[in-house]
Amino acid sequence: MNAQIGLRPEPFGALAYHFVTRRLVFLKSPDLVALVERLGDYSSVDAAIAEHITEEKHGSYRTALASLHEADVITTETDSAEIDSAAETDSAEGHAA
Repeated sequence: MNAQIGLRPEPFGALAYHFVTRRLVFLKSPDLVALVERLGDYSSVDAAIAEHITEEKHGSYRTALASLHEADVITTETDSAEIDSAAETDSAEGHAA
């Protein structure tokens, strides 16, 4: 997670506040909060998602991570394109189904 983010737990998930931009972002599930908090412990986004999220929800969580990355809530050691491309792939597969 970005060091400039404050995370406040809520019953629905959490509020993330960016201290520099003053942007407030809602994390809409406790599972997403747990994933974001542990993201840095894994070698890839896919590994983190596989550990924390059921397979049928992988696509929606990749999309959520891409949004959080875009909002500068999360930063990754791996190439940021990994998050974005995984979300785009899942989105394209969802439209084809």
